[in-house]
Amino acid sequence: MTEPDIDKLMNECTFSTVRSSGSGGQHVNKVETKVTLSLNIGQSQILSTEQKQRIQQKLRNRISQEGILQISSDTERSQAMNKKAVIVKLENLLKKACREEKKRVATKRTLSSIQKRLDNKKQLSEKKRRRSENF
Repeated sequence: MTEPDIDKLMNECTFSTVRSSGSGGQHVNKVETKVTLSLNIGQSQILSTEQKQRIQQKLRNRISQEGILQISSDTERSQAMNKKAVIVKLENLLKKACREEKKRVATKRTLSSIQKRLDNKKQLSEKKRRRSENF
């Protein structure tokens, strides 16, 4: 599955800013540095139906009941840096959600791993046998 084009997807995103929480004095009280990105997954024109389904399945804990994916950042002191951070977060989340997991190929146990397991079992049973001799 192909990854969604983030540059085209930015046209469908809405950004909102609010004041960040925490200490910081006058700067944090005056400047709206926290950035929240909102993307309506269901009404997106850029995402294919397969991508939408996969994103809704993988990111269901981040998507509201209305189908809006919200990501926020308030780690930086400037609004521009927080906006970049939110875009990077979105890009990483969508790449991870759209990536197909590789099927695990079942392999046979190696002889050395089997031997190691049996040796460990012998040691444990010997230890328990020695404990019970005194009773």
